Amino acid sequence: MSHFSPVRAGVGRRVIDLRCRPAYLHDFFGATPGSAASDTARWLNRRVGTRGDDAHFARSRTPQGFLDEVRDGGLSHAVVVGRHTPTQQLPNDVIHQIVDGHPELIGIGGVDPVLQGEAAALAEIDRMVHVLGLRGIGLEPGFGAPPRHPDDPLYFPIYERAVALGVPVFLMTGPTTPDLRFNDPAPVARVAQAFPQLPLVIAHGYWPRVQEIIGVAFRYANVHIVPDMYLFQAGSGAYVEAANSFLGAQFLFGSSYPFRPIAQSIGDFLQLGFKESVIDRLLYDNAAALFGLP
Repeated sequence: MSHFSPVRAGVGRRVIDLRCRPAYLHDFFGATPGSAASDTARWLNRRVGTRGDDAHFARSRTPQGFLDEVRDGGLSHAVVVGRHTPTQQLPNDVIHQIVDGHPELIGIGGVDPVLQGEAAALAEIDRMVHVLGLRGIGLEPGFGAPPRHPDDPLYFPIYERAVALGVPVFLMTGPTTPDLRFNDPAPVARVAQAFPQLPLVIAHGYWPRVQEIIGVAFRYANVHIVPDMYLFQAGSGAYVEAANSFLGAQFLFGSSYPFRPIAQSIGDFLQLGFKESVIDRLLYDNAAALFGLP
């Protein structure tokens, strides 16, 4: 694992990581040493800017190892995001098992009203919030079969239930969308307009369509951007510029662990040019408000 330490780097700040998952959660994250999926995880680590030992995720192949990574990374809280798509399903009960009894971990459950049907998806949302204690709903419209945009009417009952329950919706975006035509920020505007009380958390920040999602967030204050590992890629300077001005209350930190080391990501974040006056909001306060934390 990386030996970079945010404490040694002089961070001394509270940090909530909006996208942080253990390797043991799935082979996609490098759960099985020597597997093709583990090789892909290593490749992605290098692709998104890991320095030094790109096998830092090896320790989180066990539950205790993951907790050690979170604590040694200097996090106040780590958000473990589930998913429910045709190609990968991370059961909400598994997300609950990971976070249960660990106040530093926050779980987000996943649903797919296409695969499950509307009634079953809504029932699962009620269960994962009321019974499992998960704190948000994960949707991946662009990864569906067929892929969809988030303003597809199919998802509107999900948004209505999220508003009723007072939980945010996490939308998966980005260049790994199987059909890149669905990595389009414009449809988010319709959702934000239709549900002004619903916090929408945009994972991967619709990179590389940075200016467009910033434009949506400019218009709609309930749109929150988490570029996570793409914050450190070419063209992402516009995120920083926006966060230093109008986007200061709508921007959130995420490492994308295990695809990027936690401590290195915090250190790199602090070198991007964010104003001192907004850093605490970006690293902690905005996410704390999202989840109702102190």
